[in-house]
Amino acid sequence: MAPLEAPATKLVDLSQISLFVSAGSIAFNPLFWNIIARQEYHNKILTKLFGGRSQAACYALAATIFSLGLVRDFLYERALRQQPSYPLLELDEVKYLAYGLIAAGNVLVLSSTWALGVTGTFLGDYFEILMDDIVTGFPFNITDAPMYNGSTCSFLGAALLYGKPAGILLTAWVFVVYQIALKYENPFTAEIYAKRERERAAGKEASKKSQ
Repeated sequence: MAPLEAPATKLVDLSQISLFVSAGSIAFNPLFWNIIARQEYHNKILTKLFGGRSQAACYALAATIFSLGLVRDFLYERALRQQPSYPLLELDEVKYLAYGLIAAGNVLVLSSTWALGVTGTFLGDYFEILMDDIVTGFPFNITDAPMYNGSTCSFLGAALLYGKPAGILLTAWVFVVYQIALKYENPFTAEIYAKRERERAAGKEASKKSQ
């Protein structure tokens, strides 16, 4: 009589609603802040709501984005806990890699926030709160999107730490969502600063003519 084969290990449990809730939250956050920020840039909806105080409006959006990030991370962790583990991902070497990824991700996120400040990090340029110069030091000298790349590293680190293939799948989704967001954000932000430079150049030209 042939020996019974061990049942195949399920990598991802698609019956868990928490998996799709987490994926939805991951997609919702950048969609939300891009829509709100563009509405602010074109129509000043948040600045008007805060009585013309753009700085206060920007800080309120920053607090909202930060809070949504905490909710997203909670939903991600809950989704991982309800997913099957995979033996190869529970090796000590994988855990060390996980801690390294989480540490690297936090360094990228925190150092970029420090370099940009609150308004620079949380879409202040859409409120016409522009930085004097482009930040080119660490971590922007190693990646042009340290917040997004750092967050992706942390997602992958958590997936490996929990030993969950579903986490790797969600991390891939994080990467795709952020790449799409960058396709919209980078050209728009670049145009905001290009517009400022054009206005500065026009102002200097007008000043020369008036002398």
